[in-house]
Amino acid sequence: MKLLHYNSIIFLLLLSSALFSQSHLSQFLKPSDSLNKQRRNTVVISEASLATLTLVGLNQLWYTDYPRSSFKTINDSNEWLQMDKLGHVFSSYQLGRVGANTLNWAGVSKKNQLLYGSTLGLGFLTAIEVMDGFSEEWGFSWSDMAANIAGTGLYVGQELLWKEQRVLLKYSFHRTRFAEQRPDILGSGIFEEFLKDYNGQTYWLSANINSFLKTDGIPNWLNLAFGYGADGMLTGDPNDLLFLNQNRTRQYYLSLDIDLSQIKTNSHILKTIFDVLNVIKIPFPTLELNSNGRVKMHYIYF
Repeated sequence: MKLLHYNSIIFLLLLSSALFSQSHLSQFLKPSDSLNKQRRNTVVISEASLATLTLVGLNQLWYTDYPRSSFKTINDSNEWLQMDKLGHVFSSYQLGRVGANTLNWAGVSKKNQLLYGSTLGLGFLTAIEVMDGFSEEWGFSWSDMAANIAGTGLYVGQELLWKEQRVLLKYSFHRTRFAEQRPDILGSGIFEEFLKDYNGQTYWLSANINSFLKTDGIPNWLNLAFGYGADGMLTGDPNDLLFLNQNRTRQYYLSLDIDLSQIKTNSHILKTIFDVLNVIKIPFPTLELNSNGRVKMHYIYF
């Protein structure tokens, strides 16, 4: 299944969270100090309903356009220079973060946040992967599942090891010339390109410096970010006979970033907004090294 749908769900959830949060008082947004059963029930019912409606909607609006088949698996691990796999890691991580944070707001214990909240992304994406398995167009991808597990593991592992997210998974995007060459695959217009053009996407591991060094000389919100992107892709398959002259290039980045969750504020409205926006890598000067051996300095990189 196209990763467009996964990332669309992520950004829709985050945007809905922001709009919902800003319409309530700061006190309402304050996490409960103990289990609030009304909040917990609201979270569980809301998330279950949203997940069910999304799966039913995808089945009706997407899968019905393609023939069904018996369950099958595929190996698509070599497509898109693995950018689609990083998209799965990102989706699973962010959905798990949303699930844990909403249960934290309801005062649910840390153990249950990890058991039932941080696994939200893995459970939801597994259901979609199974639906892919019964579609003639795609199939159940074990590499997709490995990426989903990795995203959930990144969140859960840090909570178990450090009881905090010292390394954040973030996303950035810039427009490229490739989308206009294949708008049906890579998107037509900036919104579709934001979700579909792998050439313009970068996924970042953003590490909070002071969480590791414990020094007073560096702001608590300053992060060091390591990014991965790719370029020159008009199709997922590197052996596609129609696009044999693609100059497919891996790109590695080193930059600074801001962890918005480390900015001190007493406003729970601002905290919620910062939490939503913290999925996006803040533009900074960036050093790039690509698989062709070229080094490039970007004064500002998106």
